[in-house]
Amino acid sequence: MLNVSIESEKRTKNSNHKFSILIPSWNNLPYLKLCVESIRKNSFYEHQIIVHVNEGQDGTLDWIKADPALDYTYSKQNVGVCYALNASSQLAHTDYILFINDDMYVCPEWDLALWEEIEKIGNPYFFLSATAIEAKAASNCSIERSFGTDIKTFDEERLLREYNLLKLDDWSGSTWPPNIVHKKIWDLVGGYSIEFSPGMYSDPDFSMKLWIAGVRLFKGVSGSRVYHFGSLSVRRIKKNPGYYQFIAKWGITSGTFSKHFLRRGKKYSGPLEDPDLNWFLKGKAFYKQVLSVFNKRNITS
Repeated sequence: MLNVSIESEKRTKNSNHKFSILIPSWNNLPYLKLCVESIRKNSFYEHQIIVHVNEGQDGTLDWIKADPALDYTYSKQNVGVCYALNASSQLAHTDYILFINDDMYVCPEWDLALWEEIEKIGNPYFFLSATAIEAKAASNCSIERSFGTDIKTFDEERLLREYNLLKLDDWSGSTWPPNIVHKKIWDLVGGYSIEFSPGMYSDPDFSMKLWIAGVRLFKGVSGSRVYHFGSLSVRRIKKNPGYYQFIAKWGITSGTFSKHFLRRGKKYSGPLEDPDLNWFLKGKAFYKQVLSVFNKRNITS
């Protein structure tokens, strides 16, 4: 249960904003500054930037308040990514909600590539992701190339020279941030599921909710690129048992959903079709459901 109030402050009214960018941040001010700076410097369009400040004990709240071009929500305690996204999304004044981590640096015209894709689609039933460049690729959806492992070793100049020379096709299975969805669809599925707080497995859960709502276009856009320093906040939190929560909620593993529904990491070939799960996968799902019940008893006992 959430035992802390969330404050909010909306200060912008720019009708020219293209996306409403949500950035949850937890005592990570140097990276947040770099993220916001890159959005302002490297975006083709102007965007609304909304930061959720978790705790802000490192000066984040003061820095946000000093910049009237930033909207924000704030909690004195760390409420996790799910509450942070849902709270900050209420301040959005554009038709498109984009979630990005505070330890990401956007490359030039990252937003133009997303917008051109949105215009091509022509309807709100989509979920798009930008493509991450990482020192050590976390998945087959990202490009492995090191431009620094932290803010001290970050080679911005070399990244800006080379980011668009790295090869990767558009890929299927949009899940992780930076991701963008139409506000109508965000509202339809109710944003991020707070039962996954502080956030482990909330990303595939959100994609599953979109799937249930009829979305079949899950596309990673290769031309939209960001540099990701690598889950800095995740290393510090006490994690929720998201793997088993996902199974208990949806009846399959997140791995089955990613591989057989979203076909994550495969070369993009168009909107997805409902998979025909074989007997082995159905048996695996049942077995994992039983384990999830047992695991839940152990966690709550």
